[in-house]
Amino acid sequence: MGYPQFLEIDRAIFVLSIGFYCLLGSTFFWTLAQYLRRRKAGLADEAELLAAPLPPADELPTVLVQLPTYNEGALIGRISAAVAELDWPRDRLKVQVLDDSTDGSEAEAERAVAFLKTHGVEAALPRRAVRRGFKAGALAEGLRLSDEPFVVVFDADYLPPPNFLKACMRPLIADDRLAFVQARCDFLNGDENALTRAQQRILDAHYAVEQPARSWSGQILPFNGTCGIWRRAAIEDAGGWQGDTLAEDMDLSFRVQLKGWRALFLASVTVPGELPNSFGAWRRQQFRWTKGTAEVTRKLLASVWGSRLSLGRKLVATLYLGGGLFGMLFGLTLASGMIALVLGGGLPVVGYFFIGLLLAEVLGGPMLLQLAGQKCVRGRRLAAEIARLPGVTGFLVGVNLVNLGAGLEAVFRRRTDFERTPKAGSALEVNS
Repeated sequence: MGYPQFLEIDRAIFVLSIGFYCLLGSTFFWTLAQYLRRRKAGLADEAELLAAPLPPADELPTVLVQLPTYNEGALIGRISAAVAELDWPRDRLKVQVLDDSTDGSEAEAERAVAFLKTHGVEAALPRRAVRRGFKAGALAEGLRLSDEPFVVVFDADYLPPPNFLKACMRPLIADDRLAFVQARCDFLNGDENALTRAQQRILDAHYAVEQPARSWSGQILPFNGTCGIWRRAAIEDAGGWQGDTLAEDMDLSFRVQLKGWRALFLASVTVPGELPNSFGAWRRQQFRWTKGTAEVTRKLLASVWGSRLSLGRKLVATLYLGGGLFGMLFGLTLASGMIALVLGGGLPVVGYFFIGLLLAEVLGGPMLLQLAGQKCVRGRRLAAEIARLPGVTGFLVGVNLVNLGAGLEAVFRRRTDFERTPKAGSALEVNS
């Protein structure tokens, strides 16, 4: 291959990669439009659902609460205390502490189970000899040992309010085709430091804007791994929890909805949790999320296009799954663009157009979602939030740069162990 041909191929790679990048970035604007268009009606529908009467106490279904934990001794007692306060008949509430700890936290798990029993809750501590499948494996094993029709999942760093079950069970009882109901994740330590403030704004764009928009517009809704209630029948119909990706929550929720089940996000029901307070912990969490999304894309994209979903829903689902490839596309764009600039003396004209579009979408899109989340959900002043945007964007770009390899690892099927994000367990008040 001659030098001119090499440069032509490089320029083509640059244009294609940045074009795909811009296509994925367009989802930010679609999301914002759906959120603003449907917010009033969506919240009104939620209020109606949450005001519906529950059956009498002796007719309520039995609910299993699963608490998957791994080396989280500082958190197990706190989540168990919150679960003990759940407002649900004690004879219809069961708890499994699914502890796979290897650092001595096993004793904390035992104390948590004893605590729950003293508060009238039937609690168990099933142990696995082999930690196969990580969190997905633990959840699947817990289901094998139980038969309750509804299953709640809480990560150890979240603290459900007492009314969580009575709020989220209402839609599930009323609609037997709902696979799961997801509450909105909130934050205990959003103002702890500059990093947690940035995370709060980044995650509010997802939990408070993107997820409601997807739910209100009838798109496939990914489960967030915690703070949700599942219908056992839907889990079993879709093949159960599977540990072949790092995003077992997204994987199962897509499989369930491809089977024809529906899902619901309740934006007005919040459950506070704890954000990682160091860049290293946040980077590892984002790496797991990014790689997990890319693994689910590789696993399920063909199933999405082979399903009975409408063309529009297939396109929206594809663009959402493509988010796991952002880092890989960024690396490819950067490398091919540098080669064109250094060796070729410039970029093709279309390349400059795409660069402008890229900056508008990939930087401007997330910024707009963040502003919408802070203004519409938290009631913050836009001027103050606009001033924060450069710092938040800097954190986001930084973590994406150090996680460039996550998508590549997924594409080339490099296995990575599931690694819990360490949390301090010290945040006590909900940041509103």
